[in-house]
Amino acid sequence: MVKNWRWVINIIILTILLSCIGVIANLTASSSPSFMLSCSSELFNHHNDQQDSNHYLLVDLLSKDGQVQVHYRYFNIDGSSAGTVSMQGKVNSIDTENMIYDISVNTKQESPLAEHQQVPEHYRYLSYVSNLNLSRDGMHNLSLQIIEQDKAKDFAVVLFQPSNTVCGCRLVH
Repeated sequence: MVKNWRWVINIIILTILLSCIGVIANLTASSSPSFMLSCSSELFNHHNDQQDSNHYLLVDLLSKDGQVQVHYRYFNIDGSSAGTVSMQGKVNSIDTENMIYDISVNTKQESPLAEHQQVPEHYRYLSYVSNLNLSRDGMHNLSLQIIEQDKAKDFAVVLFQPSNTVCGCRLVH
């Protein structure tokens, strides 16, 4: 009689262990993929429909375990810094069919700019919209869509929203 209870207890323990392993495997398989993009773009001033020939933009994006960091770095044409915006948040969802990543940013840091320095319009817009959303909702939603990709050359064309910025990106492994 005692031996039968030991077998029942052992089977129950084994079932619980296998269930835990299944849950862990499922969570690991469904987690967001890790990726890193190093992007660049020439800036365009949408107010007067011409290129902002005084500035350019570099964007670095790192996603790991569902967390994301986005670093916008602005430069003057001579290579000197024109400001930075760094954001941290999480990946909400990934639409693999349309290659769209939905991201919620909950913290942001901006570098101080010199008062006499011309601020890139893109920086001004990104700062304004993200401040508005973070103040009102506690988060700033953004998305990126991979428009075109060449995995053999580690290159992608990516659309960042809501800033409507198209960047050429290097896929970093």
